[in-house]
Amino acid sequence: MRLAIVVTHPIQYYVPVFQLLTERIELKVFYSAENKKVYDNEFQREICWDIPMLSGYNFEWLKNETKNTQISNFQPHCILIYGWSPKSHLQLLRHFKNKVKIIFRGDSTLLRKLPWWKQFTKKIFLTWVYKHVTIALYTGTNNKDYFKKFGLKEAQLIFSPHAIDNERFSFLQDTLEVRKSLGISKTDVLVLFTGKFNVNKNILMLLQAFVEVNVKNTHLLFIGSGQLENELKIEAEKYANVHVLPFQNQQLMPAFYQASDLFCMPSKTESWGLSINEAMACGKAVLASDQCGAAADLVKQENGRIFKSNQLKHFKEQLHYLLSNPILLRNAGKQSRIIIHDWSFKIQVENILKSLYA
Repeated sequence: MRLAIVVTHPIQYYVPVFQLLTERIELKVFYSAENKKVYDNEFQREICWDIPMLSGYNFEWLKNETKNTQISNFQPHCILIYGWSPKSHLQLLRHFKNKVKIIFRGDSTLLRKLPWWKQFTKKIFLTWVYKHVTIALYTGTNNKDYFKKFGLKEAQLIFSPHAIDNERFSFLQDTLEVRKSLGISKTDVLVLFTGKFNVNKNILMLLQAFVEVNVKNTHLLFIGSGQLENELKIEAEKYANVHVLPFQNQQLMPAFYQASDLFCMPSKTESWGLSINEAMACGKAVLASDQCGAAADLVKQENGRIFKSNQLKHFKEQLHYLLSNPILLRNAGKQSRIIIHDWSFKIQVENILKSLYA
C-alpha cells in the first residue's frame, strides 16, 4: 500500500502523524506551498518550529508545472489531501478522481451562521467538491455534521480525531520558574490565552471580562502575536495582574500551560482549537466559546464551561464561577487529562490506516 499525502507545508500537528504512518506503510508527503519558509499573516511573523519537521518520513516539494507528474510517479494507491481551498489541492482532487482512492481531511464546521444566499451557493459548490472524495476523515462532531450537510454518507466518514502530542505536553515542567518570572505566587489562579492576537480570537473581550469580574488573587496571561498586539499591550499595562508575552515555540509551551489553572478560548469562530487539546493534555480546566469546534467534544461540565460566543455577560458569569472555585479548577484539570487521553496521534493513525482499506 502506497499513500501519497498532499498538504500545504510542514505543520507541527501533522508531522508526528506522518512519522508514525511511515512505520506502517510506504508513504510520501507532497508539500504544495511554493515558499518553503512559512510566514503566518495572522501571527505576523515567519514561523520556524523548534521541533523536527522534515525528518522521519519521505517528502517532496511540489512544483506547479509538474505536480501531477510528481505524484503519479510515486504510483500511490491512495491520496490523502488536507483541505481543498488551496487552488492546487482542488486541481489535484479533480485530476485524480476515478484514478486512485481519494481520502480527504479538513475540520470545517457549520457553526458560523451565513445569509441564506451564501448558504445556497456554498451548498452547491461544496456538494460538487466532495463528490471527488471517496472517504472523509472527520475530526469531531461538528466536522462530521459539516461533511453530511454537503453530501457525504455515513459509510464514507471515518473518525480521525484532532490531536496533539499528549505525552510531550503532559511531561512535567518547572512551573514555579514560569510563575516567578511573571511575579505570580504559587497559590494565585492563572488564566491563560495562547494564540493569534486578532479580532476573531476576541482577546480584548477576555481582558474586559477578566478585569470586570475582578476576582482576588487571579492573573491573566496572553501569549502570542498579531495585529492587536500593540493595543493589547497598552490595555494590559493598566493592570498589574495582566501579562503579555510574545509568541513562544513548541518546546516552551508545555511549561506555560502547566503553570496556569484555566485555559480560555473566547473565539468568535474557530474550526477546532488545538490549544484546547494542549491545555487538556497539561491537565487544565477549559473555558471556551460555543463557536469553537472542539467544545462539543472536549469541554464538559466536569472539566470546564462553554459560553455563548461574543456575549460578555454570559462569559463573565462562567469566568467568575470558575475563578471563584480553585478546588473545582483542580478537579476539572484532572478530568481534562482523562478526556483527552484517546484524542491521540495513535488513534488518528489507526483510523487513517482503516480508511485506506474501507
